[in-house]
Amino acid sequence: MVDIAHRVGINAASAQVYQALASPEGIAAWWAEDTTGDRHPGGTVTARFTAKGQEIGAMQMKLLQLQPNELVLWEFIDGPPEWIGTTARFALHQDGDYCIVLFTHEGWKERVEFMHHCSTKWAIFLMSLKSLLETGRGQPSPHDIKIDNWN
Repeated sequence: MVDIAHRVGINAASAQVYQALASPEGIAAWWAEDTTGDRHPGGTVTARFTAKGQEIGAMQMKLLQLQPNELVLWEFIDGPPEWIGTTARFALHQDGDYCIVLFTHEGWKERVEFMHHCSTKWAIFLMSLKSLLETGRGQPSPHDIKIDNWN
């Protein structure tokens, strides 16, 4: 199995970063505007991605772990076949004024071209999270940077 890993420092308190990762409203502000769902462990969240007014994909994740200010862990239960059964782990720790986010998309069965695309898009969306918390405005889908025909 292979993983995607990124590290980003966000000039914000861990509690603020946690809220942006653990609630549908928070996720909608940095990942996909059309996000709905639960906010408790065991619940699900659905994020729909669009381009030019058309849905181009949707992810549904189960909220496996929500440890305030420390950890958010999602398991993908619907979406691209490569994502089903993988997890997104957001480990948080405060370092002075910065919340350090150690992100890992874990459990890919093999390193395929789509994984490279997803790694770049995760980096783009983590920068959207950083922008949201530092400036008040993220770049969730459909306002994200497009990188190829997959978007």
